[in-house]
Amino acid sequence: MIPITLPFLPPKEDYDILLHGIWKRQWLTNMGPLASDLEMKLKDHLGVDHLLFVTNGTIALQIAIKALGLKGEIITTPFTYVATTSSIVWEGCEPVFVDIDKNSLNIDPSKIEEAITEKTSAIIATHVYGNPCDVEAIEMIAKKHKLNVIYDAAHAFGVNVNNKSIFEYGDISTCSLHATKLFHSGEGGLVITKNSKLLKEMSHIRNFGHSGPETFYNLGINGKNSEFHAAMGLANFNYIQAIHDKRKLLTDRYDKKLKNLKAIKPIWHTKSSPNYAYYPIVFESESLLLECFEQLKLNEIFCRRYFYPSLANNLPYLETKSIKNTDDISKRVLCLPLYYDLALTEVDMICRLLLRVQNN
Repeated sequence: MIPITLPFLPPKEDYDILLHGIWKRQWLTNMGPLASDLEMKLKDHLGVDHLLFVTNGTIALQIAIKALGLKGEIITTPFTYVATTSSIVWEGCEPVFVDIDKNSLNIDPSKIEEAITEKTSAIIATHVYGNPCDVEAIEMIAKKHKLNVIYDAAHAFGVNVNNKSIFEYGDISTCSLHATKLFHSGEGGLVITKNSKLLKEMSHIRNFGHSGPETFYNLGINGKNSEFHAAMGLANFNYIQAIHDKRKLLTDRYDKKLKNLKAIKPIWHTKSSPNYAYYPIVFESESLLLECFEQLKLNEIFCRRYFYPSLANNLPYLETKSIKNTDDISKRVLCLPLYYDLALTEVDMICRLLLRVQNN
């Protein structure tokens, strides 16, 4: 059986060493030494000014929205994971969907301005599959209309644009460190900002709003993460480059073997390099996708229609809306298996099956 993904696990002895320290200190949560160490290591590795380690990528989004005090309408993409949209609704705001660019699969900046109203407070854009949005165009629009920008960078760990971290763009960026991500802490997330005032706001929000044992700075939530999750992140930290290199090797193999498949890959940002978080392909037709999907499943190979269907017409708490490019792409996109322990021979088998379906 070949799953869509498997989490990278470090050598167990690497994790056991860190667990021994947890048992010795009996400090399990509330930003212990391992959580603080992971924050510092990630800040240095990513080259960002300010970073907080939080419970997960969804809490990261909710903290970002709360820290900016967003109200009213938030322009966003319908081609993303549901957490992007649900976080907006959860925080009492209204998502306004803007269609995607059919090449990058990210929100189309040329369509943003027509969606802006007097109720618009922000743009939340997703770097889909880690592929950077047109951050320069979005920044220009945001400045012109005095809007905040949050980037859902759940997939974009390690991605740079113009030789600086993708997390440096926008008012706040968020990232997921979920077990399925290329770098993970089991469960976890990050909030990143250049603004020290926002950092202070989010730091207090993460800890119930406390400014001291008996005092409060602002409205807060429990967004802290445990020492056990931090330990997994620290154990994985030394393998970031190895994970990247293996995923690149697998991606290059897919590219070579599938060059004649009637499917295309999203076009990556020209001033950035891939982080190999996912291997998405957009089929020529939905019927071909479904045939390939079923054939792979018959051979116990499991792919994911990520993201299908469009969030604009699939959420019971929002009014249904048809959005041209998103509706079309979501029906034809499929993510193939990609993870550290996947073998090249398994990639070859997946590719043979896909091409066999096409050529029959």
